[in-house]
Amino acid sequence: MINVSELPAVNATLNATSAVFLGLGYWCIRRKHVTAHRACMMVATVVSVVFLISYLTYHALAGSKHFAGQGLARPVYFTILLSHTALAMVVALYLTPVTLYRALRERFDQHRRIARWTLPIWFYVSVTGVIIYFMLYHWYVPT
Repeated sequence: MINVSELPAVNATLNATSAVFLGLGYWCIRRKHVTAHRACMMVATVVSVVFLISYLTYHALAGSKHFAGQGLARPVYFTILLSHTALAMVVALYLTPVTLYRALRERFDQHRRIARWTLPIWFYVSVTGVIIYFMLYHWYVPT
C-alpha cells in the first residue's frame, strides 16, 4: 500500500511518463506509424487520468504544501505554477477530450487541427508538473 506522503513523487513520475509517451507519440506520427502513435497517445491519456486521480486524492487527504524557496525562486515558481495550472485545466477539460473524440471518430483533419495545439500544451503541463514537484519538495532552503 502506498503512503499518502509518497503521492507527490508518484504524481511527478506519472507526469514524466505522460511526457515521454506524448513525445513518442509525436515521433511515431511524424514517421506515419499510426498504430504506434495511437497506442502512445492512449497510454499518455490513461497515465494522465491516473495522475489526476492521484493528485486529487493527495490534496483531499494531505492539503497543500507551501513553497519554501526565497528570492528569485519565488516569482519563477509561481509563474510556472500559474501557467501550469491554467493550461492543465484547458488541456484536461477541453483540448484532450476533443482531440481524442475526433481521433476516435476518425475525423482526422479536425483531429490534426486541434492536436497541433493540444500536444505542445499537454507536453508543457506534464513537464512543468515535474518541475513544480522538484521545486516544491526538493528545493534547498538554508536554515
